[in-house]
Amino acid sequence: MSFFESDRLSAADAIARAQHIAFAPMVFQASRALRTLGILDVLYKNRNVSIDTIIETTKLPNYGVRVLLEAGLGIGLVTCKEGKYNLTKTGWFILNDKMTVANMDFSHDVCYEGLESLDEAIVSGKPTGLKTFGDWSTIYQGLAYLPDAATKSWYAFDHYYSDDAYPLVLPMLARHNLKSILDIGGNTGRFTLQCLRHFPEIRVGIVDLPNMARSTAENMNNLGFGDRVSVHPANMLDAEHDLPTGYDAVWMSQFLDCFSESEVVAILGKVRAVMTDETTVFIMEPFWDKQTREIGAFSLQMTSLYFTALANGNSQMYSAELFVKLVEQAGLKIIEQTDNIGLCQTLLVCRKA
Repeated sequence: MSFFESDRLSAADAIARAQHIAFAPMVFQASRALRTLGILDVLYKNRNVSIDTIIETTKLPNYGVRVLLEAGLGIGLVTCKEGKYNLTKTGWFILNDKMTVANMDFSHDVCYEGLESLDEAIVSGKPTGLKTFGDWSTIYQGLAYLPDAATKSWYAFDHYYSDDAYPLVLPMLARHNLKSILDIGGNTGRFTLQCLRHFPEIRVGIVDLPNMARSTAENMNNLGFGDRVSVHPANMLDAEHDLPTGYDAVWMSQFLDCFSESEVVAILGKVRAVMTDETTVFIMEPFWDKQTREIGAFSLQMTSLYFTALANGNSQMYSAELFVKLVEQAGLKIIEQTDNIGLCQTLLVCRKA
């Protein structure tokens, strides 16, 4: 894509960016501390603020406030003129922008410590950083056991990138007059719930790992949808497990990016095995090469490193160019592709090849 076809920086800009990269851990932690300790909030609510006012308001020590503010100057979060501090536009986004907050909390609470072993994960193809949380082969087996902050930030990050797309794709599904749909990788059931509310007669099946499936089933029962929901506990990588039959359509949202190329093909092969010629497969994924802005592509490219170091060691946020080849390799054909749904999503509508 055009964002990445040439080196557009001058030498001066390039060396400045290189220093930001070299000091990236300090930049990140200082920015987060300025946010979480309330310093940016003081500047958001007031203009031309002295350091003494910040100290008095936050109850932080003089030294700590001073070094953070000086770091904030270099990072570009604050300005200082004649001893008075103000918040920059970048500082405002660090404090208030939902995407930035979700990304920062996810990076800190889930990824930061584990990413130290990224080089080892690249070489081994294993999520070597996951050991910071527990002894699991993938993070999905341990989601229910992560520390509270990590769990909260993981779900906030995951939901942020998909939630705004669901209301937009439901009318697209409506055109297919579905009576039933199988949601593979249903997670906490957020899509299933919207689907049930949007289509009063539809029947939904949910496929997920046993611990998640049990939790989702209980949630659906509590919400009064138990009679329209069937739960199918399964590990999609288990070669002995077949998918349930009898559904008009299959839905997968931000699911296949959790698997390697060969695993994506194998999972789609399982889906194909239970399809009829009339079955429709909907795949919603955020492809980095289909983003309209460079920062959108950047966010997804960086998220791939979480998959490498912590999630499973071999998956990523795919490019559409590669992913389409995997779909075709599995014996499916794409009959419709809609890009730029919501924040970042693409919807692929597939049938048997």
